[in-house]
Amino acid sequence: MAVGLQTPQNLYPVRGLRLAAMHSGIKNDSTAKDLTLIEIAPGASLAGVFTQSHFSAAPVQLCQQHLSLDSDARFLLINSGNANAGTGAAGLRDAIACCEALAEATGVDRDQVLPFSTGVIAERLPVTPIKKAIPELLARLDADNWLEAAQGIMTTDTLPKAVSVQLEIDDKAVFITGMAKGSGMIKPDMATMLSYIATDAVIEQGELSQMLGQMVTGSFNSITVDGDTSTNDSCVLIATGASAVNVNRGQEEFCQALQLVFEKLAQAIIRDAEGATKFVEVNVEGAATESDARSVAFTIAESPLVKTALFASDPNWGRFIMAIGRAPLSQIDPEHVDLYLGAVRLLHQGLPDPEYSEALGQAEMSRSEITIRVNLNLGDARARVWTSDLSYDYVKINAEYRS
Repeated sequence: MAVGLQTPQNLYPVRGLRLAAMHSGIKNDSTAKDLTLIEIAPGASLAGVFTQSHFSAAPVQLCQQHLSLDSDARFLLINSGNANAGTGAAGLRDAIACCEALAEATGVDRDQVLPFSTGVIAERLPVTPIKKAIPELLARLDADNWLEAAQGIMTTDTLPKAVSVQLEIDDKAVFITGMAKGSGMIKPDMATMLSYIATDAVIEQGELSQMLGQMVTGSFNSITVDGDTSTNDSCVLIATGASAVNVNRGQEEFCQALQLVFEKLAQAIIRDAEGATKFVEVNVEGAATESDARSVAFTIAESPLVKTALFASDPNWGRFIMAIGRAPLSQIDPEHVDLYLGAVRLLHQGLPDPEYSEALGQAEMSRSEITIRVNLNLGDARARVWTSDLSYDYVKINAEYRS
């Protein structure tokens, strides 16, 4: 059961974008959407970031090739249920075949189609049902289909994930809407599992790329479920320009709204993590460097012992100390460390706080949303990471993933 997450409501259309999703036959469940199409109006800007996995999937490789050609991307073709990863040259040919089929049906160039896949690794992509579905997908395209599209990219997700905001800039309405999928195999090393965010603002290509890099750092690159980076992680930011409102990184109101969308989508992935019963925020402050702060935060967030204690609501905070102690830090002094669970101080200057009681710790650990805060008291650097607990269901979901 997702922690504090509901089916998204009130998703605004983004002018210059249409979407569609349907069941094509990739997934065995005939009621499950498994193929999604996003149409982008001519003249839009698009930026993408992708997994750093050495086993990056065929669609990731092809997307990067197409983007390097500086062609205007016109379509994103996304399938779920099959990752088309670990499939070698044959997988690349399959991805190309799907792009060619869509290009032929729409009159665009092949390199104007960007393919994305998510699902089981090391199985050939079923190209035939994807090709057959293209005409119906095109007929279904509509600006209001964000929720349907979010459903079409799900794998082990229990709920679709989408966020939408509207703001006024120079007395004109500007819209930002995004969707993401991801539940397990989550520790992005660039962006997220699959995520697509669009705005109708005008943003120059180079500016858009830099903006995307900034946005993922404090959102998708600050989450972890199990410490495993997917072969297919991809994040795309689109600016259609249909509002005629020019923005850049100096437009504070727009950047805050965009960051909100990125953060809400990243949090939604953690709230819907496989088997999760807890949503956990780990804050590390007072570090000598940001790298040190992130090292401590991720070491805590990914520790199996910490995560199982969280699942059990067990205030065994010695496990937090263990994780801090083994983090690869450039500098630490245990006698300076303060540690908090919610509002309760556990450790003060490296020693158990005399005001602490088991009952106080139990009350905090029993919550469905938990905050762990560490102050190293060595500098001004800080970091924030979101994670989940590790439950019986996580093991069950992944043990039965292909059955």
